[in-house]
Amino acid sequence: MLPVSNDTLLRVVRRRTRPRTEPLIVAGIDDWAFRKNHRYGTIVCDLERRRIVTLLPDREIATVRAWLSDHPEIRVVSRDRGGGYGEAAAKALPDAVQVADRWHLMENASAAFLNAVRRSMRVIRAAIGATTINPKLLTCAERLQYEGYLRRKQTNAAIMELVRDAVPLKEIVRRTGHSRKLVRQVSRGESTDVFRTRQSTLDAHLPFLDAQWSEGCRNGAELWRRLQGQGFRGSLRVVSEWTTRRRRAEKATNQQLQNVPSARTISRLMTTARDNLSKADTITIAAIEARVPTLVEARMLVESFQAMVRKKLFADLDPWIATASLSLIASFASGIIRDKAAVRAAITEPWSNGQTEGQITKLKLVKRQMYGRAKIDLLQARLKGAI
Repeated sequence: MLPVSNDTLLRVVRRRTRPRTEPLIVAGIDDWAFRKNHRYGTIVCDLERRRIVTLLPDREIATVRAWLSDHPEIRVVSRDRGGGYGEAAAKALPDAVQVADRWHLMENASAAFLNAVRRSMRVIRAAIGATTINPKLLTCAERLQYEGYLRRKQTNAAIMELVRDAVPLKEIVRRTGHSRKLVRQVSRGESTDVFRTRQSTLDAHLPFLDAQWSEGCRNGAELWRRLQGQGFRGSLRVVSEWTTRRRRAEKATNQQLQNVPSARTISRLMTTARDNLSKADTITIAAIEARVPTLVEARMLVESFQAMVRKKLFADLDPWIATASLSLIASFASGIIRDKAAVRAAITEPWSNGQTEGQITKLKLVKRQMYGRAKIDLLQARLKGAI
């Protein structure tokens, strides 16, 4: 019941911020968002005592380097795999051990395999026998998707023709009118678009539908009613479209539309244990593995890298790099080479940036309690505590 204003309370909190007295030996550094995609700050944590040390107003290399230079007692710096914090730590504390975050290493390895699958989609499409698409077998919605795919394919071909003529990227952007990002992706082979139909709610019921169709039931409404007795929750329209496509397929030639899973789906299926796959998925993955052995090699390399990180087998790092540099994940291996010391420390050292991420979650909670309008000194006062 004290007659005190809000501003007075905030001034008291700011004045009574608890200063840090313990020496900082193991520091965790990461960025956090004042406003996502607009403005970022830096958080520094004491990993030994699990406390927030300070908040910096930005994530610029100069700012982080200046703060680290004022703390020469730091012996270990745990950070993510972005180059900014690593460069700042190398300049400010050349004798400190840098440790790459293990979670980011695992995630980067999975992303590298996904990119390898995306670059191999043309070969994968041929491997599963979906090289020809008959537009007569498409539904109206799928036909619109297919027309968009043809437009994108034409765009990619035009860009690649200019790339083969050694036209600079800036000039390609000027001539085609497409974004620099798209032109760069196509020129690097990262935009290999593949047409695929959507997964349907009927997929789980296709064996039953095929059996009913073979027995002579060709009426869509009747098939829908029988499916409802099997637990199907979809609409009559979905079953009617299936029957229409089935009739067209029987009248057409042996060219038949086959579903091509997305690159993300193929990546997930290839890294899933065979015992957990359906029969159809197992057949699809077996066909891909038989026709694209380089993709199997990439998967094995990713699995061995992740096992190396989990089991701390640092002696296997150099042989792994030598093998991976000649595979579909060569770009990921190049990144490991550039950050080799920090990656080796991530395998051998007990420290990682996981608890720093947890402190960022706490910071976000406090920031949202103040509706995102707190200045950095008030945020720091609330996070570090008062005397």
